[in-house]
Formats: sequence, structure tokens, C-alpha cells
Amino acid sequence: MFFAQYYLDCLSQASYMIAEETTGKAVVVDPRRDVSEYLADAEARGLTVVGVINTHFHADFVAGHLEMAAHTGAWIGYGRRAETEYPIRKLAEGETISLGDVTLKIMETPGHTPESISVLVHERGGDAVPYGVLTGDALFIGDVGRPDLLASAGVTAEELGAMLYDSVQNKLMGLPDEVRVFPAHGAGSACGKNLSTEKQSTIGEQRATNYACAPMSQEDFVAIVTAGQSAAPGYFAFDAELNRKERELFDPAAAPRPLSVEDFTDLRASGAVVVDARDPQEFAAGHLRGAVNVPADGRFAEQAGTVLPAGAELLVVAPQNREEEIVTRLARIGFDRVAGYLRSPDDALTALAGEVSPASRLTAAQVRTALAGDNPPVVLDVRNCGERGDSGFIDGALHIALGELPRRLDEVPRDRSLVLHCAGGHRSSIAASLLRHHGFTDVSDILGGYAAWALLNTPAGA
Repeated sequence: MFFAQYYLDCLSQASYMIAEETTGKAVVVDPRRDVSEYLADAEARGLTVVGVINTHFHADFVAGHLEMAAHTGAWIGYGRRAETEYPIRKLAEGETISLGDVTLKIMETPGHTPESISVLVHERGGDAVPYGVLTGDALFIGDVGRPDLLASAGVTAEELGAMLYDSVQNKLMGLPDEVRVFPAHGAGSACGKNLSTEKQSTIGEQRATNYACAPMSQEDFVAIVTAGQSAAPGYFAFDAELNRKERELFDPAAAPRPLSVEDFTDLRASGAVVVDARDPQEFAAGHLRGAVNVPADGRFAEQAGTVLPAGAELLVVAPQNREEEIVTRLARIGFDRVAGYLRSPDDALTALAGEVSPASRLTAAQVRTALAGDNPPVVLDVRNCGERGDSGFIDGALHIALGELPRRLDEVPRDRSLVLHCAGGHRSSIAASLLRHHGFTDVSDILGGYAAWALLNTPAGA
């Protein structure tokens, strides 16, 4: 058996290739949209990809099933409840897929979504204990998939929670302790709240350590897995729907085009949104007015999908020679309408000096002084709820998590100075730029975030 995990840190997303090396047959599970790595591995090992399985309709990325099928002629498989615009093989409970001695067996594990499945991997068809189980978003390392995402329109979180209880507590926990667990996501994903940094585990380890795998009633299970979930990024519903549709294929050879300053300016004037992927400090030193700062060195795709409107025409300002990377990362979440990029951002910003503004970033000491003044600013905390509970917060701060900010802009006062903060200063730069994009004029963020504030305000000797 050939078994490979492919992990994408930016989206905390895992995909897999399983093959029988004697027959050369392979199946890819939950592929991302840029499929060249799977194709290269298959070619290098003399494998033919005969099938592509999505464990469910993913909401946090656009899966690469159509691209894989176009390159290989493979069938596309989903759980039997899935409905799509393109032909699929519907996979039901107990169905087996033979690659030779290596055999895959389907388990229906709904709950994260109604059509969710897990895939049992048998290294030899007669093995009593499977080699492992690909759990999709049903069971993570340290957590389970949240049942409250918009991917399941028409099904309530309570209904999905009941399904998930059966899938986790009865089906998956009914497997032998030795079975390896291979999830579709890891730490940082918004598909759960307590995901581990580990990339694999075992059923036994999860039975012993995962809070959601401990024996409990269905009522308690639903309550505990739905409590404390962060806001789902705004693009999740867009991607979940896109994964059901027949859509344009991603072509990495169709490189984005460099734009002249004049063409860039014309497109910007006609309504294209400028996404500036430079470091927050570079952005603060000078950026095009109205640009949204989403730094490349971070969870770029997820954060771009959180603050940029799905389907909008985009213009990219990227760190030098990272333009194609940025476009690929946008394509992974279905943000395909990239009109082009500035070849040399520094030169272009110099040429557009009249359209360039700095961004205000304040030290924690400056903010403390301002809060003690006669006309104190409004502090806006853009961290998630759990971070406030774990680390503390600034008294009187308005709290709107970054994931909720685009749909809660009307709750942010426009007649007061605003000072934003996150944990360390990355997300607050994104949030502050989003507010400026929407016409807020007096916006700053705290250098070093809440960590800097807490350090400044910790009593000596504490």
C-alpha cells in the first residue's frame, strides 16, 4: 500500500492518496484545487488515479475533484445524500472500493454535514482491523466537526448534532483502538474549536483524550460541541455551494497578468477591490487608500475570504515575486476574479503618491494615555471569544471578532476615534484596513496587540 498525507498549513487542510502499488490503482481523498502535487506523485510512482472522494461538501476551500477528474478521468465520489451539478458516484454505508489487496470501505458519518462520510482503509482486504480511517470533518484530533456551519442549508444545528453524536459516539468510537485516525483538518481551522496540531492519532487516543469522545448523553454532546464556536468566515457558504456546482477549472498555467499603473488605477476606479498582501508594517508605512491588508505570511486564504466580498474583482499588491502564490491561494477558496497585480509595488506606490496613505499603529503606552484623556477612543477587540476568556480583555472594549466584523459594521461607531487590537497585531491590521475601506476615517490599531497591552499593565513582580 502507498499512503500519503498532504497538509496545507494556510488552510490547516489535509488530503490523502491511497494506492495499491501492484495494480497501480489510486484514490485521492479531499484534494485541494491545485492538483499538481498529486499528479506528480502518481506519475512518479506509476499510479493511475481511478477515483476522487470528497468526504463532504467542504466550506473552507474549493476542492479539486473537477480538476483531478479532468486530468485523470477518475470518477468523483460523495456520500449518498450529496446532490451536485456534475456526475458523481454515490457511496453508501458498507460499500467497498477495491484497488487490489488494498480496500476502502465507506462509513456514513453525518453530522458536520448530512452527506458526510468516513473512509476505512484496509491494507489487505481480509484484515480484521483497518489500517486507518479518514474521518473528514466528523472526527478531528482533539475535537469533532462543528454542526452549525452554513454548508447544510435546511438542516438545523440540533439535527446535525444528533447525527454527529451517533457518528462519533457509536460508529467511530466503535472501531478498535489501534485504528489510525486521519482527519481533514488540523489546528487553526474554523471547522472546529479545539483541533490539535497533530496530523494523525488513533481511535484509542481519541477515546481517552478527546472531550467529545467521552461517554455522554446526546443532549450533553450537542450542548458541548456547539458551545463556544467562533464565527464562521464569510466565504464558507460561498465555497460550500461552489463545491456542488459545475465550475471553471483552475489552471495554474494561466498566470495572473502584471498591470501598468494606469490599468491598475482604472480598474481600481471602476470598483475592483485592492488586496494588499504585504506585512502590516509595510502596509502601515504606505498603502493605496481603500486597500484591504491581508498579509501573505499567515492564514491568508481564510482571512481573505473573511474580509473580501465573494465574487468581487480583485487587484493584488503582493510582496515581490509572490504574486502567483497569492493568486493560487485565492483560487483555493474560489476567489478567481483577480484582474492582475502590480509588478513592482514600491515603484507603483511612488508613482501613485497622491493616492497613498499611512496607517496609524499605536503603542500600548500611547493607547493607555489616550484612554485616560478627555476624549478617549473606542477600543475594538477583534479576537475570538475564547481568547478573551483565556487571556483577559481591556475594560470597556467593544468586542466583534474579525470573522463577524464584515456583517456587523453598523455596530461600530463612526463618530469616535477607534483603536483596534487582536492578540499580536496581525488581525487588527486586517480589521483596521477593512474599516478604512468602508469609510471609517479615524482608525488605529495596537502594535503587539493585547499581548503588548497586558505586558504594559502587569504589576511589577506579578
